[in-house]
Amino acid sequence: MSGGVPTKPTRIHRALRGPRPEHVPLLVGRACVLVGLLDIAAGVFPRFRHSRMHALAEVLPGSFGPFAAALSLSAGVLLLLLAHGLKRRKRRAWRAAVALLPLGALAQFSYRHSLIGVLISLALLAPLLRHRDQFAALPDPRSRWRALANFVLMSAGSVLLGLLVVNAHPHRMLGDPSLADRLTQVLYGLFGVEGPVDYRGNTSWTVAFSLGALGLLTAITTIYLAFRPEHPAARLTEDDETRLRALLARHGGRDSLGHFALRRDKAVVFSPSGKAAVTYRVVSGVMLASGDPIGDVEAWPGAIERFMDEARAHSWTPAVMGCSETGGEVWTRETGLDALELGDEAVVDVADFSLAGRAMRNVRQMVKRIERAGYETRVRRVADLSDAELDRVRRAADAWRGTDTERGFSMALGRIGDPADGDCLIATAHKQDTEPGEYGDLKAILHFVPWGTDGVSLDLMRRDRAADPGMNELLIVAALQAAPKLGIARVSLNFAMFRAALARGEKIGAGPVLRAWRGLLVFLSRWFQIESLYKFNAKFRPRWEPRFVVYRRSADLPRIGFAAMQAEGFVTVSLPRFLRRGVSSRRPCAHQVPARAA
Repeated sequence: MSGGVPTKPTRIHRALRGPRPEHVPLLVGRACVLVGLLDIAAGVFPRFRHSRMHALAEVLPGSFGPFAAALSLSAGVLLLLLAHGLKRRKRRAWRAAVALLPLGALAQFSYRHSLIGVLISLALLAPLLRHRDQFAALPDPRSRWRALANFVLMSAGSVLLGLLVVNAHPHRMLGDPSLADRLTQVLYGLFGVEGPVDYRGNTSWTVAFSLGALGLLTAITTIYLAFRPEHPAARLTEDDETRLRALLARHGGRDSLGHFALRRDKAVVFSPSGKAAVTYRVVSGVMLASGDPIGDVEAWPGAIERFMDEARAHSWTPAVMGCSETGGEVWTRETGLDALELGDEAVVDVADFSLAGRAMRNVRQMVKRIERAGYETRVRRVADLSDAELDRVRRAADAWRGTDTERGFSMALGRIGDPADGDCLIATAHKQDTEPGEYGDLKAILHFVPWGTDGVSLDLMRRDRAADPGMNELLIVAALQAAPKLGIARVSLNFAMFRAALARGEKIGAGPVLRAWRGLLVFLSRWFQIESLYKFNAKFRPRWEPRFVVYRRSADLPRIGFAAMQAEGFVTVSLPRFLRRGVSSRRPCAHQVPARAA
């Protein structure tokens, strides 16, 4: 080996140096999971304390003194609750663990005079103190439903653990109590009340203390989450919205999703120069941005850096849904993240659109048939509608929503008729009836948001379920035909997930893997209507613009996908309706499929 030439460190060298500091939170979190499970096992199963694992379990925090079972369960549950926060580098989880471990060490010495137990506690405490700078993540946005979720999950877990505790002493149980009696014993015990099941010797006290500890933990954690100081979810302020509108006025023509950044349930970070911004929402610990950054492309890196700094400060998982190819290139270059094609956006150039030709035969026939049935269309800017008509449109759009849950995040504005959105476009279908309904002669609605000065982007599609089929096709054609008079040169329609796979998989010569992938997408379309969106878009002969999801690592994709489904409204976790007092009445508007979706 020549002198002065550095050699690549081997795996043995890396092992001798120990774990890298950034990996410490993950290792500590895993250690807490292991210790928590061992503590729970030591508290639940009496034989466990006399097995080969006795030497280890006996010295773990919580396995000491006359209250060993109850304290083991308490310590185990608390460590399991803290593990996720430690993995995410949360400062408060670190503080709780630092407080819990010395208490365990003190109890070891006070009750059992066990120096080994003290050393175990200090050994777990040492990396927490040594790497305390790694646990600096700020709290997540809070909402009161977390207390309810904790109560439900902790109650279910306590009942299951309680049943294990009650059934873990069969040889000391008096008689043969039924399952109902054992369940009653658990439910009573969680409230500190004696139940119908009895045991010989001190086992009754062990079971009672264990069940009481589980009930107390459930109550304490729920009360803490319900009454802890608020750290509210971020919202778009009036100043933020004003600055974003100024950026869109100058650079809004770059991205068809730009106007959706004005959703008021998003937060925003600006570049140091203020010339670019990234809007986002935090869902289940995932920091979801949508579309490209807003503003000057040269200032995008500064906004992206602020976004990543915010994600690191809170230990959120960064992700971008539906960015363009240019946006994906900038995101991956500036952050080291990866990108995956998510699907394609259908964009129709107005100058090239025509109902003539064989390819448009089905759409042409459908539109003419509906027009012969007596329907007429109107395409106007929101500012041109009267207050009464705008109110009727709002009420109809809400009543005609296809689901109880509002859907939309990355490609939905979340409101209709706001005074600040006068440039939005509304296409409506009408039919003169002898007896006008609640919404007059209104039968269907399409709402578009501005895309720069010469384009619009589809926001939502709603129709009366009693109206004739084809309302959506009728209104899209009407909007495209009216576009030149309104100065509109391009119209962005729906987003089709995995469009390329569907298109290639149905062609002759497609391989077995591609056909299998297409078959899976068709199967999933029963619930998410992936194929129907693609086929609906394809009717209008659009050009396809690819859209991407940007992520940190492949292991994050399931979590990002679940968070995106929550944000879009496909998965709903919320308080019961009667507990939603004080929740903002501003709700994201949904797509009625087929409609723009992410």
